Amino acid sequence: MEAGITSHQRNHADERQALQDTMYVIGGKWTLPIINSICNGNHRFREIERSIPGITTRMLSRELKTMEMNKLVKRVVTPTTPVLIEYQSTEYCRSFGSIILEMIKWGKEHREMLRNADKQ
Repeated sequence: MEAGITSHQRNHADERQALQDTMYVIGGKWTLPIINSICNGNHRFREIERSIPGITTRMLSRELKTMEMNKLVKRVVTPTTPVLIEYQSTEYCRSFGSIILEMIKWGKEHREMLRNADKQ
C-alpha cells in the first residue's frame, strides 16, 4: 500500500482534507457498527439497537438522522398499520464496504498482535 501512496506526486493539504472529511462522516463511535448492523440484515430500529451493545435509543436515533443527512442510510416508511419504518444502506454507503472489511481485518490482526505480545 505504501508504495502506491508514495509513487505519485502528493498534495498533503488535499490528503489532510480528505482524511478529515472521511473521519467526519464515519469517525463517530457508532457509525460503523450501525452500518455493519444494517448491512447484516437489521433494518428496523429495534433490530439495529439490539444488535449494538451499549448504544442508547437516543444515540441511535441521532446517529441515524446524521447518517441520513450524509446519504449513508435511507429511511423507508411503509404506510401499513402499524407504520413500518426501515433503514437501508445506500449505494453511496456500500461504496466504502471494502474499506470497512479492511478495517475489520486490520482490527483482528491488531488484537492478535497484542495478544501475542502479552504472551512474550
